[in-house]
Amino acid sequence: MSLDFRDTWLIIPCFNEGSVIGEVITNARATFPNIVAVNDGSADNSAAAIHAAGAHLVNHPVNLGQGAAIQTGVEYARAQPGAKIFVTFDADGQHQVKDVVAMVDRLRAEPVDIIVGTRFGRPRSEDDQVPLIKRIVLKTVVALSPRTRRLGLTDAHNGLRVFNRTVAEQLNLRMNGMSHASEFVRLMDDHSWRVSEQPVDILYTEYSMSKGQSLFNGVNILADGLLARRLP
Repeated sequence: MSLDFRDTWLIIPCFNEGSVIGEVITNARATFPNIVAVNDGSADNSAAAIHAAGAHLVNHPVNLGQGAAIQTGVEYARAQPGAKIFVTFDADGQHQVKDVVAMVDRLRAEPVDIIVGTRFGRPRSEDDQVPLIKRIVLKTVVALSPRTRRLGLTDAHNGLRVFNRTVAEQLNLRMNGMSHASEFVRLMDDHSWRVSEQPVDILYTEYSMSKGQSLFNGVNILADGLLARRLP
């Protein structure tokens, strides 16, 4: 296992996550010293919490959406000396540092450009945390996207991704909202990046469920899947 992660940058898009973002950053910085959090026009104390936790802070004056925040964060990180590995990491506490460590180690050791987390890489068990409606929605999105299936991805809306300098330099997300996930898949296909998946654990807390598991969110994801079918 790698012990030195100074060449690795975590990119955290953040919108109104002031109650949890400080703890998320503190936990991650115990392993990964380089973190840039993009405060995407938050109306709460997110910026102050990010600064207090010791991450690099970039502010969007208005909310531009997760895709724009990720693009801003990647551009900031790739401009830093020695940056070689890049990680997109959620601000709400769902992603696990242990999974990032495993994915970074794989990226160093294997002939791949990008590794995407998947909630569906292990046999289902009784303690499976993925809510049923969420599972149905995510699998429907995959079924609607020929590109996703061609790349062998099973969880196109997993925000945990680890990628190398080649991907970071070529990344140019122009879709700012939920649809950035489909654009990420399109870029993987268009640039012929070498893609792999990694089974990961998603921590569904009461907080994250209230932020991201609503019916409206599911409708947005399904709409994104329909959009993916229209992307060339």
